[in-house]
Amino acid sequence: MDLNSISLGLMIFFYLFAGISHFKNPKFFLQITPKWVYRPDLVNIIIGILEIGLALGLVLEATRSISAVGIIILLILVFPANVYHLQISIKKKKNIIGTIFRLPVQGLLIYWAYIFI
Repeated sequence: MDLNSISLGLMIFFYLFAGISHFKNPKFFLQITPKWVYRPDLVNIIIGILEIGLALGLVLEATRSISAVGIIILLILVFPANVYHLQISIKKKKNIIGTIFRLPVQGLLIYWAYIFI
């Protein structure tokens, strides 16, 4: 097994896990959803479904590029939630370093998906 296959497998697992987490622990995601998001409960479900679908799309070579582009778009769309999460952390003086670290990680996740386009 080569490094590219391992990376792809990890990405598939990562997004499957993330998508399932939206259903197993919706409270966490709803807490970090900005207040201006309409129907955050529905948005949480949609994002969970998208992450699972995009992960499954990575499995097949025929749909891998489309799924990778979808992941990049999704990461850009959820970035405001990460900024909002940082604002909450600063206000509560909890998990500040973790939420600061999460912001540049979004860029790395975008690059990781870009590799499979």
